[in-house]
Amino acid sequence: MSAASVYARRIAVLAASAALSVTGLLATAPAAQAAPPTPVSAATARTYLASLTVTAAGSTTGYSRDLFPHWITQSGTCNTRETVLKRDGVNVVTDASCAATAGSWYSEYDGATWTAASDLDIDHVVPLAEAWRSGANSWTTAQRQSFANDLTRPQLIAVTDNVNQSKGDKDPAQWMPPLTSYRCTYARMWVHVKYAWNLSVDPAEKSALQSVLNGC
Repeated sequence: MSAASVYARRIAVLAASAALSVTGLLATAPAAQAAPPTPVSAATARTYLASLTVTAAGSTTGYSRDLFPHWITQSGTCNTRETVLKRDGVNVVTDASCAATAGSWYSEYDGATWTAASDLDIDHVVPLAEAWRSGANSWTTAQRQSFANDLTRPQLIAVTDNVNQSKGDKDPAQWMPPLTSYRCTYARMWVHVKYAWNLSVDPAEKSALQSVLNGC
């Protein structure tokens, strides 16, 4: 066998060994903290924000949550809420109907940890009424259903129920997560979703988002 052949064979063996080592590391690595899809970077969010249509917030006339069919079936017996609870929790146990019967959930908005699913709401990062005011009023019901159950973008997150209720349908000029260390991520999430769904922003909302993103 020539020297070149021996060298090539050694390289192949080393490459295979490295691949096995990486596989082993992946197999034994601890599971990452569950979370919504990662939003775009602050730099990308600033670019996205600059491209969004800026206009006064629209009216809520004609708005109803029923126009945004949500918590639809995602797989088997699991609906969107149950899917997010499983995704965002740790050691989540579900029963035959997919209801979470045990687990632990860390609420990114306020830093609280819960062990009962009933203490959690699934927040629409961009609220349904806010979407309506910024363009969703002209969508089809199918589009609104997709928005209300969007697991692809960082639009849904399990958080403390009363914190979510205090947010209501407010935009970032009116409400931000109490946990200040999460506000940069929240602003990135908000802009990511608005950009993906081609929704507008009002002047105060844009200003508040710019202020947060500039500090990220």
